[in-house]
Amino acid sequence: MSSDIPILIVDDYPTMRKTIGDVMRRFGFTNISYAEDGQMAWDMLLENRYGLLLLDWSMPRMSGPELLRLIRSSGGEFADVPVLAITAEADRQTIVDAVKGGVDGYIVKPFLPETLAAKLREILSSRTTRR
Repeated sequence: MSSDIPILIVDDYPTMRKTIGDVMRRFGFTNISYAEDGQMAWDMLLENRYGLLLLDWSMPRMSGPELLRLIRSSGGEFADVPVLAITAEADRQTIVDAVKGGVDGYIVKPFLPETLAAKLREILSSRTTRR
């Protein structure tokens, strides 16, 4: 997997942002930006175009579900950006709510790099075939 698509990693834990970024770079992605919460991510989305959003669910200021609602209801050019939730929230209802809210994929922390790779292939290939 190799791509220069712009990616935004949103997580309130610096260590998790770094870990996800390191894994993404190992997969060949080079155009990676970071946000520490949903509000910061929203501000970045208003200023930049991203081809993929990796989103934590539980964050201060603006949670993952709140950001997802804004993104999907925006009607703007980023309303259809692929979103992969990467979160410790593993209960069934949260996953169902995330899918209903418009995530393209869901991974529970901790995760293996292979799990992330499989989800990325799934999301990016389905987005390519839909266009």
